[in-house]
Amino acid sequence: MLIRPVRRAARGGLVGTAARTAVVAGTATAVVGGMSHRQQEKAAQAQDAAAAQAQQQQAAMDAAAAQAVAAQQAAAPPPAAPGPDRVTQLKELADLKAQGILTDAEFEAEKAKILAS
Repeated sequence: MLIRPVRRAARGGLVGTAARTAVVAGTATAVVGGMSHRQQEKAAQAQDAAAAQAQQQQAAMDAAAAQAVAAQQAAAPPPAAPGPDRVTQLKELADLKAQGILTDAEFEAEKAKILAS
């Protein structure tokens, strides 16, 4: 039986090993960089979408508030016309009583009405 010497496969030596290591490291760096870039893009898109949604919600709330104010202003009754001044009414009553047109009981009843309003 013949024994053949075991030959080792050529590996390219130290320079070849360094070159393979550099290629592997460069490829890994490129892959990680690409993934990082894609993740940043996705995060930016999600942030833009959230900002747009928040802006739409704010616009809807502003519109609803404006409608509520307009409805409230439309539903508010017009201010009542100012009535005659109480002091003036009481003076007129006192004049009527002094002229004898009103009795004491009528004067007191009308005075109570004026003061109650």
